[in-house]
Amino acid sequence: MLSYQHLYHAGNPADVHKHAALAWCLEYLTAKDKSLTYLETHAGRGLYDLTAPEAEKTGEAKAGIVRMEEMFPATHPYRRALNAVRAAHGPDAYPGSPLIAAHFLRAADRMRLAELHPQEHAALRTALPGAAVDRRDGAEMALAACPPDPRRGLLLIDPSWEVKTDYRTIPDLVQKLHRKWNVGVILLWYPLLATTPHRAMVADLAGAIPDALVHEVTFPPARPGHGMAGSGLFVVNPPWGLAGELARITAIFAAL
Repeated sequence: MLSYQHLYHAGNPADVHKHAALAWCLEYLTAKDKSLTYLETHAGRGLYDLTAPEAEKTGEAKAGIVRMEEMFPATHPYRRALNAVRAAHGPDAYPGSPLIAAHFLRAADRMRLAELHPQEHAALRTALPGAAVDRRDGAEMALAACPPDPRRGLLLIDPSWEVKTDYRTIPDLVQKLHRKWNVGVILLWYPLLATTPHRAMVADLAGAIPDALVHEVTFPPARPGHGMAGSGLFVVNPPWGLAGELARITAIFAAL
């Protein structure tokens, strides 16, 4: 979606949900000596300034990371990644998922990202100059890259969902990727909207991949009239212990 720019939404409650889970998964995976591959289909610009006019216009970060950061313990991998990015880029910096991943990946690990938007792609290349960044459709990149080398690893799929056909095409994509890369962790993020377009999609995926983990949280609207009331994750090959971590995240969102 070439009109979508995540800067308007960076650090919102859905980002907190997605990025906290992602950071936990990557810390778990990198605890083992074996190298891994990190793939991402809709990478965005990687690094966001929460004082930028676009971010301040929506106020979504104030309802998300600004409000919620202290609800995570200082030792949580998400907090540690946040602190590392701020130390490098300033106190108002917020890491997108590529920079969160870069915080955990080691020299022997590989990263491959896709971002189709020309300005976002250029900003991502600046934020992560050493990463392999494709300016191409994320689904095409993922299908071409899987199974990756190293075979251990994680793929994040988090489209904007502004293309309504995504709710029909994403389940097929996830199943194809799982067949091609049966050992890979696939982390699919989706929004919870009042019109509930996600329900049929999640039901289809759960029927096709019954061992996957589904996790959803709800939160108050970031501003009057905002249509997103929650955030969901569908996790194929969930790492051991992730269910317990997601239960802790549930408790954090329940306190909002």
